[in-house]
Amino acid sequence: MKQVNVGLIGSQFISEIHIESLKRVPAANVMAVTSRREANVNAFAQKHHIPHAFTDYRKMFEMDELDLIVLGLPNDLHMDATVAAAEAGKHVVCEKPLCMNLKQADAMIDACKKAGVKLMYAEELCFTPKYVRLKRLIDEGAVGDVFQIKQCEKHDGPHSPWFWDVERSGGGVTLDMGCHAFQFFRWLLNNVAVESVYAEMGTYVHKDKTKGDDNAVIIVNFANGATCIAEESWAKPGGMDDTAEVYGSKGVAYADLLHGNSIRTYSADGYGYAVEKAGSTKGWSFTIYEEAWNYGFPQEFEHFVDCVAHDKQPLVTGEDGREVMKIVFAAYESAGTGKKITFPYTTDAERPIDLWRPNR
Repeated sequence: MKQVNVGLIGSQFISEIHIESLKRVPAANVMAVTSRREANVNAFAQKHHIPHAFTDYRKMFEMDELDLIVLGLPNDLHMDATVAAAEAGKHVVCEKPLCMNLKQADAMIDACKKAGVKLMYAEELCFTPKYVRLKRLIDEGAVGDVFQIKQCEKHDGPHSPWFWDVERSGGGVTLDMGCHAFQFFRWLLNNVAVESVYAEMGTYVHKDKTKGDDNAVIIVNFANGATCIAEESWAKPGGMDDTAEVYGSKGVAYADLLHGNSIRTYSADGYGYAVEKAGSTKGWSFTIYEEAWNYGFPQEFEHFVDCVAHDKQPLVTGEDGREVMKIVFAAYESAGTGKKITFPYTTDAERPIDLWRPNR
């Protein structure tokens, strides 16, 4: 078995998911981690028995033996880290969303192509076991010709402060979670072209925290006639909802990612952990097990590591991430203008939020 040496950038929530997932991949050897705060990176490295810890990722990139870099950074740092990794000859896995704008996406894609390294886009919904089975149903013709898909992801808001800061994040829930739905639609429909995007969004619960949207509904029309609806929310209490519905000419399929895989629990006093974003475990809750596996993270990293080890084409690439960014920007422009945005589409906007709430 060819081993792939991995370096992580980040030491917070998403990097915990990355390291736990990579531990399940026999060909992956996580040998370095970088995080800006020395106390954080040292604690992370010690906890996960990672031999090398850095506070500057460029120092980590000097390790010749590293093959693959996994980015767990805020959105505004994705481009610089990706370009630097490519120039150092490292393959890159970039967490969603790909970056802040289309110009940055092009710079990332071009840098990786020039260096001859892979740019892989970490959209775990394309690897989530229940959704993989859902796609097989569609591909087998179980529901006939698909004419409508709905995907919903809802919780009460992100964990890290930078998500709420549109200067760093670039937008709100449509950028943060809508990007999941948009690639999910493209994947289920085998990357058929987008024809138009219409969106309505607002800030309903977290006006004191962010200038970004905390609730949104986006309709994406595709060239094969399918209408896809994304419902995204940072305004829903009680933990994570992640569901999908597929409607076709000969059937229908419903998939509940978390509640169907959980233990329905009642606790008068509450307990330690139920599921991501669950603010309380008192009363009724849905206790998840094998959470990372149910999301598809280990499967995703097994695929990406295999792509590096055996020079395979990734299922989800930087180009896919760029297409997702186009839909994100179109959604914000639609919400800002009240109009349906037709494709082909491009924009020079620096951040999605600028097309909805300029100068904020």
